[in-house]
Amino acid sequence: MEYKNLGKTGLPISRLSFGSWITFGNQIDNKISERLMDIAYDYGVNFFDNAETYAAGESERVMGDILHKKSWSRDSYIVSSKVFFGAGAKYPTQKGLNRKHVFEACHQALERLKVDYLDLYFCHRPDKSTPIEETVWSMHQLIMQGKILYWGTSEWSAQEIMEAHMVAKQYNLIGPVMEQPQYNLLQRHKFEVEYAQLYKTVGLGTTTWSPLASGLLTGKYNNGIPEDSRLKREELGWLSEILLQESSLKKVAKLGDLAKELGTTLPLLSIAWCLKNENVSTVILGATKEQQLIENLKALETESLLTAEVMARIEAIIENAPVHPQY
Repeated sequence: MEYKNLGKTGLPISRLSFGSWITFGNQIDNKISERLMDIAYDYGVNFFDNAETYAAGESERVMGDILHKKSWSRDSYIVSSKVFFGAGAKYPTQKGLNRKHVFEACHQALERLKVDYLDLYFCHRPDKSTPIEETVWSMHQLIMQGKILYWGTSEWSAQEIMEAHMVAKQYNLIGPVMEQPQYNLLQRHKFEVEYAQLYKTVGLGTTTWSPLASGLLTGKYNNGIPEDSRLKREELGWLSEILLQESSLKKVAKLGDLAKELGTTLPLLSIAWCLKNENVSTVILGATKEQQLIENLKALETESLLTAEVMARIEAIIENAPVHPQY
């Protein structure tokens, strides 16, 4: 495993990490979840990603039981949670980024994960109904109380992230240091263009998700949606409509041919492509099967295959190079 600092922080994070969205407490058996975490940890993965809303809190409970069971030293791994959607929220105070929910969600995450503190705590989405000052103060106070070590955002705009930094600077508070955006061969603009200045100005760290575009970049949807696919799940019906466009499927087929020519697989090519971007701190992997995770963890070895020539060939296939504004 290779490690790099999370943005401008001094925190070494594994370049490949492991997340539990959709799978833990939902799609797979708890014993499989434990085995997957064992494989990841033994390989050198030190970041395990979670959120209050994953399986309405059950994902954190499953991960917490596993962490409690293991003899892993607490200073050897990084665990996260996210706040915004709530864990099956029924009442208005059970969601959002207001001080009440931020504090209570943090406490609940600590209980479910069975840890004394969260290494990373993300604001899962921006909250238009809560003043940004209130959210920044809340995160700062959680750090001062020793309940979280670093805070960041997920799927925020560059403007919203900068507003948080302006508030932090105005009141001498600790601002957000990382963002968790979607980033893959088919989703590039926000990461490569909108955030471009943030990497330089605030040293933004990134924990990117969906390197395989929810499975599209494995090639398994080239001939339709398999019955056991996550895109068959009712709550992800919206995702299948976005992903399964004919133009995207043609690109995926061509990328698959290129991967075969290079002597690798399409998933490894896709993950390695994300790793090539110097602004990616870590790529979050997900898995439902042991062999799937073992295979995808080889992406670091695949990265060396992506020469300048190969990267140019990939660009010619996907034809979506973001256009940067002229300053």
